[in-house]
Amino acid sequence: MISIALAGKPNAGKSTFYTAATRADVDVANYPFTTIDANRGVTHARTECPCLTREERCGMKNCHDGKRYVPIELLDVAGLVPGAHEGKGLGNQFLDELTNADAIINVVDASGGTNAKGEPVETGSHDPIEDIDFIEEEMDLWLASIVDRNWETVERQSRSPGFDIDEALAEMLTGFGATEAEVAASLREVEYPENPADWTDDHREALARDVRERTKPIIVAANKIDVAPEENVEKLLELEKPVIPTTAEGELALRNAADAGLVDYDPGDTEFEIGEGVSDEQREALDGLRAAMDRWDGTGVQGALDYAVYDLLERITAYPVQDATKWTDAKGNVLPDAFLLPRGSTPVDLAYAVHSDIGDGYLHAVNAKTNREIGESYELAEGDVIKIVSTN
Repeated sequence: MISIALAGKPNAGKSTFYTAATRADVDVANYPFTTIDANRGVTHARTECPCLTREERCGMKNCHDGKRYVPIELLDVAGLVPGAHEGKGLGNQFLDELTNADAIINVVDASGGTNAKGEPVETGSHDPIEDIDFIEEEMDLWLASIVDRNWETVERQSRSPGFDIDEALAEMLTGFGATEAEVAASLREVEYPENPADWTDDHREALARDVRERTKPIIVAANKIDVAPEENVEKLLELEKPVIPTTAEGELALRNAADAGLVDYDPGDTEFEIGEGVSDEQREALDGLRAAMDRWDGTGVQGALDYAVYDLLERITAYPVQDATKWTDAKGNVLPDAFLLPRGSTPVDLAYAVHSDIGDGYLHAVNAKTNREIGESYELAEGDVIKIVSTN
């Protein structure tokens, strides 16, 4: 399962984002380091379900009238402060928890209501731009310190016949989540001496930065847009980085209200309808939230998750079925499963994603939308419905 981690300084709204996205109970408070131990939960990426092309919706639990929600893991860890790579705050614990994440959502307090340490200050008194780069910098320096600590081993290995620096560094960095191919790509990108003994701190930091960018891409969630000065949000959106305006508190309020039957809302919708039984005070709060959503195109929580999955990680959604005509499994369920695969995946990749035995016994596949057989090299597209024929 794809894993997305929430990063950011304390009190930026990470735990509220996590609670809204996963509906899990966690500590949420207005002081630094509310989160001590990492929280892991399941949330979803949203996409259009192929059932929209048919007369009837598929009726699956994770499909709301054609809005398909595909499970992913969400990780919420302790807040990061400047100097975290040196152990300040809960830095080492935080950074270690990021090892297995596929992408990072950097939750930033766009209101400017918390300082660099995550302590509450007057709204607008802190520049949220300062909270953007330091997250990347701390992650880069943390990885550089790992490379540095293990460099003596690399130097020692380099004295042996047949030494391959790609293999040595891949062995070191796979624990960070890097593949051999990603390490090799980074080594092609950066300039470095052939002899590991001649490497400097700058060489190691350049390598760490490139590996981190390849293995831990980052999107910024400009949080608290419902109370942030508009110029703050606009300034964040002008950065040459992916930035999604968000209100985690607004998303949490909407999901709670939807659960209570007070509003009609699905995660990722840009609007909602107010139902019966809403008090004047609740209506006033919902109207204020509606204004923020109209201005910034929704609450942004689902949008940030979707961008992380489909844009940063370049995934597509594919649906394996047993009956290519009815789009069902053996029990008659329509479009029962959805798999997130890397862009460029083939029917064979989908077969292995379903089960290794299915992949091992792969014979051929059928595109259920066109009812035509497709070859092993066919590149799957978003929303493809595929029947896999296998000996197993």
